[in-house]
Amino acid sequence: QVQLVESGGGLVQAGGSLRLSCAASGVTFSTYAMGWFRQAPGKEREFVAAYSWSGRSTYYADSVKGRFTISRDNAKNTVYLQMNSLKPEDTAVYYCAANQWGTTYLHHTSQYNYWGQGTQVTVSS
Repeated sequence: QVQLVESGGGLVQAGGSLRLSCAASGVTFSTYAMGWFRQAPGKEREFVAAYSWSGRSTYYADSVKGRFTISRDNAKNTVYLQMNSLKPEDTAVYYCAANQWGTTYLHHTSQYNYWGQGTQVTVSS
């Protein structure tokens, strides 16, 4: 049974930092591309960042480039999202997702087979 469990969300002031974690179980983690997405109230789920299964490539939404960093630790079956210089517009529920052998179109929600339950990030101004 595949499980993705996010943690690390919370309330932070603008300019602050948070690190999200997503622990995977029930998968051969090293064969999965991992993505982070977010969804604000009344908006569609949008791509934030992704890491290809090989670990050779990372991808970021323009809105987070230079502020967010995705990383993975295959030994711990965990993917991270370090979020710095947070802005109120980063407020959303953040989800991690998994895509086996994923290398392309990782910004599309349709590419992912498994999703976590989400963790709330709230940035106050």
